Amino acid sequence: MKIKKIPESILLPVIDFSKNFTDVCHHSKEENSLFPALEQAGLPKNMDPIAMMLIDHERSREIATNMEASAQEYLSSGDSTKLVSDMQQYVEHITEHLWKENNRLFMMAEARLQYVAKKVDGELNEIEATKLKDLGKSRKHYEDLAENLTRDVAEQGN
Repeated sequence: MKIKKIPESILLPVIDFSKNFTDVCHHSKEENSLFPALEQAGLPKNMDPIAMMLIDHERSREIATNMEASAQEYLSSGDSTKLVSDMQQYVEHITEHLWKENNRLFMMAEARLQYVAKKVDGELNEIEATKLKDLGKSRKHYEDLAENLTRDVAEQGN
């Protein structure tokens, strides 16, 4: 199967979104607010589901780093083999991770954290804003990026 050339103007923002938005706006919020709140509510950090989520987060970071390197390799050599493999691995991993969260973690969190929901929500928003500021980005930047990438990819297909 021959794949079309992926323009740098699409590839690099996809990598940025996959690596930074996922880590900052998802993983770091859970690790710095949700998981500590769950620990305080009696769910040990070293047991499922928190332990599994932490392992998944590290794996996400590892795959994203590999994907970033393979994107640079692709841009310099034109060989997409490793990039395609890394991207497929990332999509499969994140899809499975989100299923675990939606069907296990978040259900447990909702049941255990009703009494501190506003506090946790506030912490989550503060963590995201601070970490995005450190990157020099904002949630709006990533929302616009996703919208623009969707449009750009659709135009490439025509």
